[in-house]
Amino acid sequence: MAAENDAIDRPSRDGPSAVATPSTNSTSTPVTATPRDSDAQNASNRKGQGKNGRPSGANKADRGRGGKRGKEFGRKGKRDSEKDSQTDWRDRKRRKFDSKPEGGGKSEPSYMSIQFPEAEIAAEERRPKRKVAVLIGYAGTGYHGLQINHDLKTIEGDLFAAFVAAKAISKANADDPRKSSFVRCARTDKGVHAAGNMVSLKLIIEDPDVVQKINENLPPQIRVWGIQRTNNAFSCYVSCDSRWYEYLMPSYCLLPPHPESFLGRKVSQFIKEKGLEDDYAKRMGEAKDYWDEVDKTYIQPILDSLEPKVREAVKLRIHSPDRAMDGTSDSRPAATESKIDNEATDETAPKEADNLEAPKENTSPVGTEVATAVDVDVDDTTTAAEPTLVPETAGTQGEDQMKTKEPSSVDRALKEIKAAYVAAKRRYRVTPDRLDQLQEALGQYVGTKNYHNYTIQKSHGDPSSKRTIRSFVVNREPIQINDTQWLSLKVHGQSFMMHQIRKMVGMAVLAVRCATPWSRFEESYSTARISIPKAPSLGLLLERPVFETYNKRAVESLNLEELDFSKHEKEIQAFKEEHIYRRIFELEEKENSFHVFFNQIDTFKSDYFLWATAGGLEAAQQRAGPRESIPQELEDELGDEGEVGGGEEG
Repeated sequence: MAAENDAIDRPSRDGPSAVATPSTNSTSTPVTATPRDSDAQNASNRKGQGKNGRPSGANKADRGRGGKRGKEFGRKGKRDSEKDSQTDWRDRKRRKFDSKPEGGGKSEPSYMSIQFPEAEIAAEERRPKRKVAVLIGYAGTGYHGLQINHDLKTIEGDLFAAFVAAKAISKANADDPRKSSFVRCARTDKGVHAAGNMVSLKLIIEDPDVVQKINENLPPQIRVWGIQRTNNAFSCYVSCDSRWYEYLMPSYCLLPPHPESFLGRKVSQFIKEKGLEDDYAKRMGEAKDYWDEVDKTYIQPILDSLEPKVREAVKLRIHSPDRAMDGTSDSRPAATESKIDNEATDETAPKEADNLEAPKENTSPVGTEVATAVDVDVDDTTTAAEPTLVPETAGTQGEDQMKTKEPSSVDRALKEIKAAYVAAKRRYRVTPDRLDQLQEALGQYVGTKNYHNYTIQKSHGDPSSKRTIRSFVVNREPIQINDTQWLSLKVHGQSFMMHQIRKMVGMAVLAVRCATPWSRFEESYSTARISIPKAPSLGLLLERPVFETYNKRAVESLNLEELDFSKHEKEIQAFKEEHIYRRIFELEEKENSFHVFFNQIDTFKSDYFLWATAGGLEAAQQRAGPRESIPQELEDELGDEGEVGGGEEG
């Protein structure tokens, strides 16, 4: 397994080592961290070697041409250089030097650099550090992922600050996490949760209450389960054998596309062309006629209550993407209307929950809560897309216009119909047959496969595209939360690429929804490039990493405890219920994330996802390469926009 590309435990090879600078103020120039190089990659730097592997103190003339004298001199020069370099490196860790920023100005604050006055650092008592594994859990809502960052709020940023506040990291080392050999086990994306994850680093742990003190300096949605001693060479990333993830989704995700949606019509078209009506009916089972019943019972009465002209206008837009349904967005470009953030945070979540009850009367007005939820879908997009371009006066004027603009009869009817469709989805209860099909789809992933189509910016020929999945199982006992039935999927694999799990879920669910031939999975591992949508991040949860090899060695030869999250099972389960599951369920109730996701897939008129139909790969657009541009409307679903290629999920 390749060393982590984004570990932050050693200075970078690509430039001089980061050096802290003194300041008479409480803050000074923040250390520029380079979260790129791994422990293994930087071993040479710590011994005073340059980029090319030569001792940094040697010049070309010293190398000779291989003669004995040249070799002896080279070895002596290398030893001297190593000695001097190690002395300088240790000295840099203990002292801050260079001058304060020019002009005496304060530097920009950084989550990666906590500054203290020199007097406090000098007065601090020196205490020994120990290499440890820190077992953690967190709810990712409101954070820009796990990995520490200078400017963005991350889980590791808060965790590092808590270590410093609890005196587990000295003030002299608070300006750079690399001084503590900080390494994460599994990186998680924005909005993704973890019941169990791990970081390894050097901490001061002589205080018996250190775990309690760290937790006192953390928000409730981040917890430290325990701290365990390890050997000095331990890296939780390198030593991790495999990882367990859980994915939660509403059971209504398994409903087929509405037959009048773009994808639904294409599914029917290719089924008829291939003469597969009987096979399709068998795969669909009771779900085949679900939408016909919904239309007859809930949608048609609403349409019958409308004036003829309004009814015809509504019919034309009834199966358009929900992201473009808001009447206030008519004047916006189509691309802007459809661009939303599926990875919403607490700050952007609407305060009101959707009213998901089916309309009881044909002429009932649209619920205020439903209208609010639709408004948020579009307004959040505009805010995210144009954070600084709109003048303050123009923004105020626009807000006034939006407040005074009355929704049209068509807009009100469309919102009422959307609420009826969402309520109908939430009433769906999965059958054993549909669960069997989902399990068969998930079983297609077991083994070692080429997942270049399941991540971003990787080619089929890239060796790192091959990953091993040990198991992928759906729990056959659904969870009922309010009106919605939820399914739990658990996957066990060695490691995962960026978005891989979410795209695996997206592929499996689409295959069940569209009665896709199982052979499509094998085709997705081939050189063909197909567009697989990534399921919402809302449902993804890192269950825990596994350390089988290290644990065996720890017990047999190191006289150390196993790294085992089961010791904290009671606390972890309570945390999952309160901070992770609750957030997932509540955000789905408020934002209809899964409904919006599949609605966009079903209604967007594009051949990107037609591989899911009986038409096969020939019916779908195959992307020319990993960096080919995609429609802006599908950026959320395909996940290429704004991502760093080749990143590891965990």
